[in-house]
Amino acid sequence: MARLVIYGGNALHGEVTISGAKNSALPIIVAAALATEGESVLDNIPHDSDVGTICLILRSLGVKAWFDQEGKLHVNGQTLNKYQAPYDLVRKMRASFYCAGLLLARLGQAEVPLPGGCAIGSRPVDFHIRGFSQMGAEIIIEHGFMKAQCKELNGTNFYINRSSVGTTMNLMIAATLAKGTTVLESAAKEPEIVDLAIFLNGMGAKVRGAGTDVIRIDGVETLHGVEHTIIPDRIEAGTFMFASAITGGDITVKNVVIEHLRSPLIKIEESGCIVEKGTTEVRVSAPKRLQPIDLETSPYPGFPTDLQQPLVAAMCLAGGASVIRENIFDRFRYVDELRRMGADIKVERETAIIRGVSQLTGAPVEVTDLRAGAALVIAGLAAQGRTEIYGLDIIDRGYENFEEKFRRLGADIVREETKAATDIFGKIQGINV
Repeated sequence: MARLVIYGGNALHGEVTISGAKNSALPIIVAAALATEGESVLDNIPHDSDVGTICLILRSLGVKAWFDQEGKLHVNGQTLNKYQAPYDLVRKMRASFYCAGLLLARLGQAEVPLPGGCAIGSRPVDFHIRGFSQMGAEIIIEHGFMKAQCKELNGTNFYINRSSVGTTMNLMIAATLAKGTTVLESAAKEPEIVDLAIFLNGMGAKVRGAGTDVIRIDGVETLHGVEHTIIPDRIEAGTFMFASAITGGDITVKNVVIEHLRSPLIKIEESGCIVEKGTTEVRVSAPKRLQPIDLETSPYPGFPTDLQQPLVAAMCLAGGASVIRENIFDRFRYVDELRRMGADIKVERETAIIRGVSQLTGAPVEVTDLRAGAALVIAGLAAQGRTEIYGLDIIDRGYENFEEKFRRLGADIVREETKAATDIFGKIQGINV
């Protein structure tokens, strides 16, 4: 079994360059297959296994997707000709369900398995399905598949429950080629939504209001390929910021959009870190001991749920008690692993109370979900002694060259045995395969 072996206790120093945003890249890669003219060329695509999986799904549907020698992803959807997405790939991640919006928009038919993904509580795709239905699709759920068909999708007004990012993106994809106007109310406002809208508009779509809670999409007849650069990954950036904090380090995080990190930076400063902001970089210098902080996760521009776990890990070594309330998902299943390392954490329903300890100690731990995996890594970097982290295939889903980036900052970290992300990318190298 693959594992990371970490000998912790070293303060991290230096510079790290952030990769493209996984949560932006996945819907944009799918949306690129909407075009029936030309191909899209996508830059700053992260080479993580989720990106590899979505490319393999598209190729199974007839789409041409490949990386060139410069690392840019080419997507040509003119050959899209299948409407049945393969279960063995879709089950790996929720973002694969974006294919449903693509297939209904392009082919008027979709058979997509109900998706899998990280174990962070119930995240049904009910509102995706209701949105498709309200746009005119006839849908049945049987044998674990959503089977949908329509003569054409029609514009509609749809209220999105809890400002769901996934629902917002999927309905944006579907609505671009629908007849008439679609209005999405209570839409998600995340930067990844804006990035998708910019990409769609570059293809010839008519999307207005992205970044607000009302998005209006006027359907068009055809879309064309376009070149686009994915935004930096704000979650990866926040993870390295908290890695600097927990290890007593001094890290400059490069290739970031400062505005996307406003809430995490406020909490980093509250913990006692010194923050120096540049145009596209931020330096985080940690104090001898962090100050405890309290927070609640909330949709953007609030504190992101995907950074809750790294924050909790950092607060394990703070000089006092922190109270963290998780309002988005059930994301405290990893706490038992931190306790194995000596953390003092009590969980009551959606709230974690973290009493800072003077020292964490290395231990064998298991990754429970993607962001929990990142939290365990940075906890291991701060812990005394040897930490072994199992379940690396989950970490590989969302981070590119994760351990190598930490090594360049002075971490004693090594991967043993298999490399899941490398293996999957080996399947999609070369042009027009």
